[in-house]
Amino acid sequence: MKDSKAFWDKTAPRYAKSKIRDEKTYQKKLALTQEYFRPDWSVLEFGCGTGSTAIIHAPHVKHIIATDISDKMLDIASRKTRAAGIENISFHQGTLDSLDLAAESFDAILGLNVLHLLEDVDITITRVHELLKPGGVFVSSTALIDEIALYWRWLIPVMQFVNLAPYVNRFTRQGFVSKLVDAGFNLELEWQPGKGSIFIVARKCA
Repeated sequence: MKDSKAFWDKTAPRYAKSKIRDEKTYQKKLALTQEYFRPDWSVLEFGCGTGSTAIIHAPHVKHIIATDISDKMLDIASRKTRAAGIENISFHQGTLDSLDLAAESFDAILGLNVLHLLEDVDITITRVHELLKPGGVFVSSTALIDEIALYWRWLIPVMQFVNLAPYVNRFTRQGFVSKLVDAGFNLELEWQPGKGSIFIVARKCA
C-alpha cells in the first residue's frame, strides 16, 4: 500500500494532464451510469484520481464521497472541484477499509479503472457489498489484464521493474464476474468496449 501511494503521488501531475484515450467509450460509460442515478442518492467513488468523473456526475445526485490513496491526486481533485463550482463532493484520503464508512449507507458505489490495481479485489468487492444499501448498485470499469494483448502482458513487468507501472491484478472476465456473483451481486449490465476491458453494473439484492 505504501509503495502504491508513493507511485500515484509521484504520477499525479502527469496523470492530471493526460487525455482520455477513448472519448466515445468514456461518454457512453457516463451515460449508462447516470441512467441509474437519482437526485436524492448518496454515492461513493473509490480510486477517484483527480476527480474528473465525480465532477461530471455530481449534478445528478445528492452527494458524492470520493476517495483515493493519493494525497496528490486529491489535491488536484479539490482544486478542480472548486474551479467548477461543485459543492456536493467531499474528498477523503484512504481506502475502503481504512475510512470510517457506515454499512448500507450508499445508493451507488463507483470503482472505475481501479479494481485491477488492487491486490485484495475479493475483500474490496465484499466491502462494497457491505457499504451499499439493499438494492444499491455497484458500477465498475476495469482492465482485464489476463485478456489484453500478449505484448502488454510481457511489457508490464518490465515497466514495473523500472517504476513506470503500478501493481496490477491479473484476472479474466469470467474470474471478475464470478467474484461479483460470489459476493452477492446480480449483474444488470455488462459491456465490453474491447477484449481487454469490461464495464459492469451489479445490484445488491434488496
